[in-house]
Amino acid sequence: MRILIVEDDPLLGDGLSKGLRLLGYAIDWFTSAAQADSAQQVVHYDAVVLDLGLPGEDGMSLLARWRRSGRGTPVVVLTARDAIESRISGLDAGADDYLIKPVTLDELAARLRAVTRRSAGMPEPVWTHGDLVYQPASRDAAWQGKPVSLTSHEAMLLELLLMHPNRVLTRDFIREKLYGWNEDIESNALEVHIHHLRKKIHPKIVRTLRGSGYALGVVETAA
Repeated sequence: MRILIVEDDPLLGDGLSKGLRLLGYAIDWFTSAAQADSAQQVVHYDAVVLDLGLPGEDGMSLLARWRRSGRGTPVVVLTARDAIESRISGLDAGADDYLIKPVTLDELAARLRAVTRRSAGMPEPVWTHGDLVYQPASRDAAWQGKPVSLTSHEAMLLELLLMHPNRVLTRDFIREKLYGWNEDIESNALEVHIHHLRKKIHPKIVRTLRGSGYALGVVETAA
């Protein structure tokens, strides 16, 4: 899951970025509405964490403008504006959730998971695919009843495939979702993650469509 953070406080922005990366998210952090606009032109983010007190264009104005233009990316507002009128205005402007600073990292991550599940049309807390069981909240996976140990990027890749069960995902699309701009990645990193998923879960869990990309595979269920 790739998240855009729009926060002008350097200490908070840095803390959120580092904390969410440790939880396995791909993060891009910017400090102004203009930078956030530019980032959204080239990356399809899964969710946005948006401060309202931004320099230049206010976050509330930015959010309303995004919604008027048809941009439907889930937005979690994270702000010090705790008046009920501000909360109502934020939700009416198009926010999917509204949090008051300070907030724990675990709660923010939970809110992000909730809005992205709803956006993907998969609100269930447990996802199944044949004999595969996956819990997005904890990123726990089990195959035929046995736990599967996954790295953060392997879990993100599996989650991405499960969220798009009938779609062929291009290599560029997957890389965009798994890595932020500031991450150093090996050229064959994606192929390594796919190899590990096939080894740990099932050889057919990921299908390769040459020249097109990858898709969730059809796997046999236990008799």
